[in-house]
Amino acid sequence: MAMDAGELQTLIKAALPDAHVEIRDLAGDGDHYAAVVISESFRGKSRVQQHQMVYQALKGKMGDDLHALALQTSVPE
Repeated sequence: MAMDAGELQTLIKAALPDAHVEIRDLAGDGDHYAAVVISESFRGKSRVQQHQMVYQALKGKMGDDLHALALQTSVPE
């Protein structure tokens, strides 16, 4: 089952309320997305930890409703 970009953004913002989130549908199928997530919550965390925070926000939908997510995370400048 495909996931709407808005739902993806809502899940991330619910877990990381301060985040700036940009979502792009890569294939037009609701299954392959690219996301840029910028959050102060990432400060002091490794890239792996940052990505884990985003995956936790997706509440198990990764691999089920969402097939692929190209993820870019960072802290605000």
